[in-house]
Amino acid sequence: MRKVLLTLLMAVGVLVARADGYAYLTFETADGARASVAVESLALSISGTTLTAGTQSFNLSNLTKMYFSNADETTGIEEVTDATLDEAAEIYDLRGRTVSREQMKKGAYIVKTKQKTYKIVVR
Repeated sequence: MRKVLLTLLMAVGVLVARADGYAYLTFETADGARASVAVESLALSISGTTLTAGTQSFNLSNLTKMYFSNADETTGIEEVTDATLDEAAEIYDLRGRTVSREQMKKGAYIVKTKQKTYKIVVR
């Protein structure tokens, strides 16, 4: 674990050295979702298997890419209809646990259908 952490910290050090001229550090997850974090005053920390960059947190095993960009590439939250929820193949809470439609309470969820993956907020 220490070797992995040391390697990751060295990689981040190299990335910081190459960040000049870029406004965002973008993270891509296994499902294709992207989240961009402003480079200015960026703080990175690792706790167990969680990487925290600014206000965003990522499970290290779910990250596929990390790169600098000049545009905010965060994928947005789209409107999801009841029909979309009816055709949902899988619904996950933000801890990665599978939930049923009936178990959905207030909070954010990932809804996977055959065509697309959505991020939704239940209020």
